[in-house]
Amino acid sequence: MADCLFCRIVSKKIPADVVAESPEALAFRDINPQAPVHVLVIPKEHIAGVLDLDKGRSETLSEMMSMAQDVARKEGIDRTGFRLVFNCGADAGQAVDHLHLHCLGKRALAWPPG
Repeated sequence: MADCLFCRIVSKKIPADVVAESPEALAFRDINPQAPVHVLVIPKEHIAGVLDLDKGRSETLSEMMSMAQDVARKEGIDRTGFRLVFNCGADAGQAVDHLHLHCLGKRALAWPPG
């Protein structure tokens, strides 16, 4: 989608601090980090959100989770702990209508969140 912020990052029209990339997914640092490590993992294909995933997209989620694992190891939060979050809709804090997984760590994260 031409007007989607994350699609524009995927197409390199907007710069991002890329942490990891595969043919299907991209991981980059959040511009408004909520933890010392705050990386977004997105599919390169435009999918608006969790509710737009169908049963045929299990490989998309698998690739995103695999990349999140790689990010956790690369950022050194795999041993201390980290949080993975999908925000779904405005009330949950989803600010960009492109599926994304937040990978947060390098500080104690309170529960419940928010």
